[in-house]
Amino acid sequence: MPTGTIKKLVSDRGFGFIKAEDGQEYFFHRSGTEGDFDGLQGGEKVSFEIESSPKGPRAKSVRRVTSESAKARASARAFFYC
Repeated sequence: MPTGTIKKLVSDRGFGFIKAEDGQEYFFHRSGTEGDFDGLQGGEKVSFEIESSPKGPRAKSVRRVTSESAKARASARAFFYC
């Protein structure tokens, strides 16, 4: 699952943009978030899935990356590379 940072959030209109770690930018709508859209902030780290849309790829299943999930991914990577 890709991760990235919220680049821009337009709360009053219900959408934003994520800059993925690979440099790509993805649009997302509040309906594509898991949890509290209104609690998201610019610069926050998120994970997401990518889906096709008539206007190109967009993010769905957007959710905050918590320190616990970040630790779990780091442990998995460390295990894989050992």
